Amino acid sequence: MLRVVEQAAFTDTGRQRRANEDAMLARAPLYAVADGMGGAKAGEIASRTAIDILGLGVEDGIVKARLVELVRRANRAVHEAQLADADLSGMGTTTTVAHVGDEALTVAHVGDSRAYLLRDGSLRRLTDDHSLVEEMRRSGRLTAEEAANHPQRSIITRALGPDPVVEVDVREFALQAGDVVLLCSDGLTSMIPESRITELLKESSRLDTAGRALIAAANAAGGRDNITVVLLRIGGIDDEDPTVAGAPADADEQATQVGLAATGASVPDLDTAATVAGSGSAGTIDAHEVRAAAEAAGPVTQPLAARDPRPGRRKQRSRRRSRAFAATIAVVITLGIVAFAGWAATRVTYFVGSSQGFVAIYQGVPYDLPFGVRLYKPIYRSGVPTSSLSASERERLYDHQLRSGQDSQDLIKAVEREELR
Repeated sequence: MLRVVEQAAFTDTGRQRRANEDAMLARAPLYAVADGMGGAKAGEIASRTAIDILGLGVEDGIVKARLVELVRRANRAVHEAQLADADLSGMGTTTTVAHVGDEALTVAHVGDSRAYLLRDGSLRRLTDDHSLVEEMRRSGRLTAEEAANHPQRSIITRALGPDPVVEVDVREFALQAGDVVLLCSDGLTSMIPESRITELLKESSRLDTAGRALIAAANAAGGRDNITVVLLRIGGIDDEDPTVAGAPADADEQATQVGLAATGASVPDLDTAATVAGSGSAGTIDAHEVRAAAEAAGPVTQPLAARDPRPGRRKQRSRRRSRAFAATIAVVITLGIVAFAGWAATRVTYFVGSSQGFVAIYQGVPYDLPFGVRLYKPIYRSGVPTSSLSASERERLYDHQLRSGQDSQDLIKAVEREELR
């Protein structure tokens, strides 16, 4: 008989987001991550709603069937919440949830959050992303390298909330003592490759150290999104007790990192331990870990040297400042021109997508900028639900090809008339 003998769970806002829309669950035998979408308020509510439902656990019976039903209940809860409040319209969340049984791991999955299994030093991905780019890669339209660097890799094709019913992927995997399971949001996997994830897991003897290292590495690589990691180690019934070996069992009691120096706050005194804000209780990070994270974030800007009294040095410094000022003005003008051109492009381009579970036309380009700035908006929502489309129809419609307004309208009309081929 197997069980979880060590566990750790951390979530981090990252370097470029102002709010954390991720949520997590770490309470044996159920573990989950959820990555919300729809803006800071809506995204947080969507992911938290899903985790609250998942936290109810599975009832007796066949685990795979019960787990799928639990995820579908979470989908209904998120969907009904966004229908009841106009401010939450369009919200949704990914989820990856794992149930640890006596001999097997059961994983249910919707979206692009992932589950991995580390065994004998080899990392295996247990889930397939429900994303536009991943579907293009699986169909052979993109190579793995092209998919990893594609500008639309964050566009997902399946989530909890947009539709009243959602398709759930569920699989079962045999476990053995020594296995390490990782659940994570795409804030980790979009920042560092799987090879680096493997290295960090193998380098750390404890899961809490590994979790902090993964988050620090994602932030050092840019931290463009919220980052959540849930780790668990599998052992025999006589192995070390999980309440001693790992973090507290309830995810609400896990220490939550808030980015350290990466968020723009001043770097703490590296000779003292830094307190880390938690959701429910506070944790601490050792001074050496704070130093390592600060070093990963880059050098701290030093104050300018005191004024040199020698006139020659003052003239040189004055010329350098003048050149720097002129260069700054040139950069500002260039950025202004680029920004205006980008804005103009969003006024004359369109693409077809999904809005609140229905096929829709969007004006703009399908890109999100930092701080939740979107370069697109829905201008027409058809009466055709996305759930009624076949896989080939979804692939054709949601390729996010930029179109003219007339071309977009013609395509929507073909969908409404069931003439799409």
